[in-house]
Amino acid sequence: MTENQRIHPVVDMEAPPAARPAVPRGSFKSEKGDTSQLQQPIINQPFTRTVPVMYPRPHNKKRSCFCKCICWTISLIILLLIIIATIGGILYLVFKPKIPQYSVDNLRISDLRLNFDMSLYARFNVRITAVNPNKKIGIYYEKGSRLSVWYKNTQLCEGSIPKFYQGHQNRTVLDVALTGQSQYGNTLMSAIQEAAQTGRIPLDLKIKVPVSVKLGKLKLRKVKILGDCLLIVDSLSANSLVRIKASTCKFGLKL
Repeated sequence: MTENQRIHPVVDMEAPPAARPAVPRGSFKSEKGDTSQLQQPIINQPFTRTVPVMYPRPHNKKRSCFCKCICWTISLIILLLIIIATIGGILYLVFKPKIPQYSVDNLRISDLRLNFDMSLYARFNVRITAVNPNKKIGIYYEKGSRLSVWYKNTQLCEGSIPKFYQGHQNRTVLDVALTGQSQYGNTLMSAIQEAAQTGRIPLDLKIKVPVSVKLGKLKLRKVKILGDCLLIVDSLSANSLVRIKASTCKFGLKL
């Protein structure tokens, strides 16, 4: 009886569990319990950024001088424009320039006939009154003026104004002889005669006169006076004084 009794170990419930082999924190143990091949944790390395070093470019003296020259040139041009505009404004306020006025007083047909080559020969005499309305400005009429008479798109005759000086607030009467020869005279003469039956023949007197302006004792550069006078006459009979029924003139300056 005593031999058949077995001794069972008594388990102490309050005893701490058996000590386990220590595994470093952050390691992984294999299924076989081999801790000799442990994977080491990846340690976060600090992030470093490479910044390229910017070296200053060498100073270009030629380019700097060129830029300065351009800036000075632009500044001088602007300054000159301001000075010119100021002087022009002062002169305008002092002298108060006005464009000369012109009017066609009468038109005489000295000759209007067909030549043997069927061209049309015309000779007109025009009386023009030129008025200078300026109180302090004189006008020099230079060479190279041109007056012409047109019927529709065909030039009939032309002439020029003599060279002279017109003083302040002066009125000058000019008698100008115009001559010319046109092709297709038979057709042109027929058109003029047909218009004469209505008593209204349209003519265009074109004026281009180079003049120089005198401000006090100062004579300025030449400018051109351009004019266009639309005339309505009753007839173009030779050796007769034509009656001007209507006249409209426009004038301007060309520098």
